[in-house]
Amino acid sequence: MMKIGVRISCLEEKMNFETEFKRMVEMGISSCQLSVFNMSHYTKENAETVKRQAEEYGITISALWAGWTGPCEWNFTAGPDTLGIVPVAYRDKRVQELLLGSQFAEWVGIKNVITHVGFIPENMSDPNYNGVVVALRYLCTIMKSRGQNFLFETGQETPVTLLRTIEAVGTGNMGINLDTANLILYGKANPVDALDVIGKYVMDTHIKDGMYPTCGDKLGKETRIGDGKVDFFNFVKKLHELGYTGPLTIEREISGEEQTRDIIYAKAYLEDIKAKLNIE
Repeated sequence: MMKIGVRISCLEEKMNFETEFKRMVEMGISSCQLSVFNMSHYTKENAETVKRQAEEYGITISALWAGWTGPCEWNFTAGPDTLGIVPVAYRDKRVQELLLGSQFAEWVGIKNVITHVGFIPENMSDPNYNGVVVALRYLCTIMKSRGQNFLFETGQETPVTLLRTIEAVGTGNMGINLDTANLILYGKANPVDALDVIGKYVMDTHIKDGMYPTCGDKLGKETRIGDGKVDFFNFVKKLHELGYTGPLTIEREISGEEQTRDIIYAKAYLEDIKAKLNIE
């Protein structure tokens, strides 16, 4: 079973996911990832509120998408120096922030925690590569003691780099949140082919579409599902053949009425694919 879900964010000063839960019910969606970038939201009181509201609305929370503080530029120029825990200047603080997210997830009862690790060096001899591995091993060891998995959000790394890093860290509780569009937007891989490399580690997804970069400094452009380069039929088919039973979590990184329309469209698009493949 691949439940259709959606990624939802709390952008307010005070944590309030209830509005998003209501919107999910109206769209006929009952699975989600929570996205939190405000560290002050990680309180036990908020966790208890989120857990209660999710139960009231019949929502299953598949993962916490845990953010971090400091500069972040989603491009090829400043991105390597600002994103995730790869930059040494922000690594220690962001690891501690991810552990706060892990604690919050444990209070809510969420097993999977996702983030962008950053532009992990493809060169294993790069001095920064070993530092990232050590930091991830520390983070994942603590998360393992909490019964949790750490999931890489695909994007800045090639599939082979992700595979290598999971093997190097070796804690046994690492997986992939495969964002279909990000692999294309960053020019790193075709998501269907990427499953040959990292498919066995996929624990959640971002169902998103987009175009390859046409400029050396900027990412490709996100599109509505079906309007970009992702072959969703064969992606879902291959996931199913690999035995994946997790959610197909829709992500549309725009806001307002257009976002709602595109999520509803994506839900119908995925339901059609599931029906053709005879997937519940």
